[in-house]
Amino acid sequence: MKRNWQFLLVLLVICTCGSTKNLKAQTATPDEAQITIDVVYLASDLLEGRLTGTKGEAMAAAYISRRMRQIGLRPAPTYTSYDQPFTFQLNANPHSSEPGREIEGHNVVGYLDNNQARTIVIGAHYDHLGMGGQGSRHTGEPAIHNGADDNASGIAAMLDLAQMLTHETAPTNYNFLFIAFSAEELGLIGSKKWVEMRGEELDLAAMFNMDMVGRLSEKNGNLAVYGVGTSPAWTPILDELDRSSKITSVRDSSGVGPTDHTSFYLDSIPVLSFFSGQHNDYHTPRDDAHLIDFSGIGSISLYLYQIIEFLDDGRAIAYQETVDKSQRQAAAFKVSLGVMPDYVYSGEGMRLDGVLADRPAQKAGMERGDVIIKMGDLEVKDIYDYMEGLSQYEVGDEATVIVQRGEEEVELQVRF
Repeated sequence: MKRNWQFLLVLLVICTCGSTKNLKAQTATPDEAQITIDVVYLASDLLEGRLTGTKGEAMAAAYISRRMRQIGLRPAPTYTSYDQPFTFQLNANPHSSEPGREIEGHNVVGYLDNNQARTIVIGAHYDHLGMGGQGSRHTGEPAIHNGADDNASGIAAMLDLAQMLTHETAPTNYNFLFIAFSAEELGLIGSKKWVEMRGEELDLAAMFNMDMVGRLSEKNGNLAVYGVGTSPAWTPILDELDRSSKITSVRDSSGVGPTDHTSFYLDSIPVLSFFSGQHNDYHTPRDDAHLIDFSGIGSISLYLYQIIEFLDDGRAIAYQETVDKSQRQAAAFKVSLGVMPDYVYSGEGMRLDGVLADRPAQKAGMERGDVIIKMGDLEVKDIYDYMEGLSQYEVGDEATVIVQRGEEEVELQVRF
């Protein structure tokens, strides 16, 4: 399998290192071949996991810059380069008062100028975990974490969307700013820095973010869409697309989440963030390119293109604050069940996308695909009910948990 990907890398070098002319899309349709090339390169061992501040991050940034130039994007206003460096202090011990080491990260920014008053930001992070360490779920020897889904997939979707938006029939009533963020894995640092440093020359109408959009087929076309409550404009558009598209949106209203759209929402900008779902390869060395649904990435970039078509009137997009549903539980969690929720599940209950080894859920007999419908006396209708129920337990407590397994309800005893 890896030999096939190495062959694709040779093709990629031919495709990306020659001409720098504007390769305008011939039709406003996804380019699955180019999506594949983008993911395979960014998720190759050559880039050693794209950890911020490393040679691998620099190689990824250079590649994204070349792709932006090929597509026909320009550097952002007031910049002469696609590269926008930033520095930050990284403290290995968050409880220490000692200053951490200084790291330089690089956001990569390209601009499509349609001579309009307002601009839509389209973003995705390109950094990952390097050889593992903080944030990794891998328990073995250090190994390259290639991050094909997290988040080479989001960068490929962003670049594909950029190419479609250069087509002569594409919507032009907004300018578009495409940002590949670094240091997302270290705490959304790249997007925070960009928002802090952005000038007044751009009137931002909205921000769209893509993080882990490479497993759509595994989720039967269900796509998690976060930030739906940040503008009254979003729900009618998504309702229409659910009727006409092969994708079904599974919606969350909150503007706050563990990825880069949060930085923009906190700056009072309407946001939408797209996610094709969790899986067992997340933050492990197993997140490789051969597991990616390249056609699904194209479907998601086309989905965003269609959202932009609905918005093509150039007007300001109303912003509204949202309530973070995860704040419903008053107490911090003192226990963990050891499961990975299926964030794109649209039924009643909380479906398990993974069960971690040697944790309470596995010891109680839970399996991937089980749907938790009751925890103690609490009926679990969604993930927020689950979190509320979990906050009621302490280490050593026992609970009866009922799961739906196929057509059967199974009662399990969990000891936290």
